[in-house]
Amino acid sequence: MKNYIKYFTAVGMGCLLLTSCDNDEFLDTTKYDILDISAQFESDESALMGLNGIYTFNGISTKDGSWGYKPNMFTGSHPTMDTQCTGWDVRFLDQTWDANVTELGEGWAHAYAAISRANLYLAGLENATAISDEVKTTCEGEARALRGYFYTWLAQTFGRVPMLNTGEDYSNTPVKAKAETYEEMWDFIINDFKIASDILDWTPYNGNYGRCTKGMALAYLADAYMWKAYRCPEVADDNYKLAKAALKSILDSGTYSLATNYSTNWDPAGFWNSECIWAETCDEGDNWSSWGGKYNDDSNNMIKWFAACPENGGWGSQYLSWEWYACYEPGDKRREASCITGAVPADTMALFNIEKSATVWGYHPWLQDSLGSRNEKGFVEDPYLKDGEWYGTKTRQFHFTNGEFAPAIWTAKYWRSAYADGNSWGVAMWEPVIIYGKRLANVMLDYAECCFRTGDAATGWAQINALRNRAWGNLEVGQDYSKYCDHYNALYAAVGNGRTMTKYPLPVNTAVVSVPDAQTYYTNLKNTPNRVGYSHTSEVWKIAVNEERRKEFNSEWCLCPDMVKSGYIEDHIEYNYPRDEHEGNALRNYPWSHRVYTYDARKMDMPFPADELMKNSALVQNDAYLGNSGE
Repeated sequence: MKNYIKYFTAVGMGCLLLTSCDNDEFLDTTKYDILDISAQFESDESALMGLNGIYTFNGISTKDGSWGYKPNMFTGSHPTMDTQCTGWDVRFLDQTWDANVTELGEGWAHAYAAISRANLYLAGLENATAISDEVKTTCEGEARALRGYFYTWLAQTFGRVPMLNTGEDYSNTPVKAKAETYEEMWDFIINDFKIASDILDWTPYNGNYGRCTKGMALAYLADAYMWKAYRCPEVADDNYKLAKAALKSILDSGTYSLATNYSTNWDPAGFWNSECIWAETCDEGDNWSSWGGKYNDDSNNMIKWFAACPENGGWGSQYLSWEWYACYEPGDKRREASCITGAVPADTMALFNIEKSATVWGYHPWLQDSLGSRNEKGFVEDPYLKDGEWYGTKTRQFHFTNGEFAPAIWTAKYWRSAYADGNSWGVAMWEPVIIYGKRLANVMLDYAECCFRTGDAATGWAQINALRNRAWGNLEVGQDYSKYCDHYNALYAAVGNGRTMTKYPLPVNTAVVSVPDAQTYYTNLKNTPNRVGYSHTSEVWKIAVNEERRKEFNSEWCLCPDMVKSGYIEDHIEYNYPRDEHEGNALRNYPWSHRVYTYDARKMDMPFPADELMKNSALVQNDAYLGNSGE
């Protein structure tokens, strides 16, 4: 075995201020210099530290295009148009991405760096004799699960990709073609997750949350079976049955349960709760003091700036659409838990049958702050036209001008627990954030889809209705949510604004309410044409599963891949985002999105990065991009 430069790095995945995530210290390891690769296997301790060299890639990266946020948002959410953006990012809204997009290249490099490290680690582990059987087995299971996880991102994003095997990396195998068939590729990934799910336990090794578990491996194993069914229809039936069995084992294990309040999944006190199966938790660093300070180069960790309203100090890289906002039924509490909207005048909203929120309209209830710019008297200003230019707050408009027009709706999943303006500098910089890979809700909706596809419709509808029961707040009744206030009270104290939080920021149910039946609602939706006369072409169950995904997983990286593997995304685009010529100033008082492109299913396989095509002569570009300048 050749010697390689191996680093064991500390990963900043802790939750700061008054959070309870204190059991991920397994990631805090000593940083070594150049070591012989065999040094990883001289003892149980060194083998576990060597494994951390793979885990270091599952966090918000300080390199590689903000891995963990970008490119994951761009490929996992933006193509659905439910999340939107401005500036050069808009290419991920209109299928104009190409092989030269930086985030695609850096995402590819990041994923293969993790895979290469896993491959070399697994090769050394095979021949290790100085570690115990328990640790050796655990390390193999976790390394395989991590390798499968990164291959899953590549396969979902690019289609067929090169499959580097154990012992291979791009140093010793610089030229390799993409997998010859989808079956070959997904079978490789399935094998990793199957072995991992057989080896690992339901609880994380040594109680360290953040480690791969049996539940994580089974959830991604089912995902892989469903992707194989989508890509290889001739074996679809068998693979949906296999996926269903894997998902059922998670549900039957009793390991997981829904958080009683959907919103609390994104509060610091809700991290690694009973619903969480796989996630990355991160903060933005405790060494900030001023702009241009020590961590300026690590600005890709600044999630609140990506997600916050620009008039409240953010950069506006992420928005939510009015089409998404309008998709919720009355009483569904997931919308208010997911966003903060501009204070668009209620009479203007009513023109489009859009409901003004009672809790998040022009107001951030977690930060107890209004959205928009203030005049000298401290009041949020209405926009006004002067000498051909708009002044005053743009949050009073449907679309916010920030480079280009974007919806005046901001995510409350990633901009929630810290201010993004000057109040943050030096005293309260930290934004504890959890980014979910798999929650129990993912398992429930994947299981529902598999039930529908295998002739068990009653169970499928039951899963959807159970999730909707939580969405309407019926699990909240009688629960104590006081612990969720602690972080925010510490934040208010840090900035000295005199505010306090004595109850949960969103209203909590005190009595059970009636929840509309899912099958009845979605049958009616299928029979209701959209505003341009287009009717859904998908089966009722497929509409239900995927519209529930929209409501559950807005701003989560699984949304676009789930819609693609379900065969729903084209129907979604045509129904929820019909072509619309409105643009520019017309969007100020008009909610719907400006879409002029024609959906091309081939482009849902992103282009291979141009740099990779130059370095790997065996790699052939995906069909939709052949002959383009970005090849």
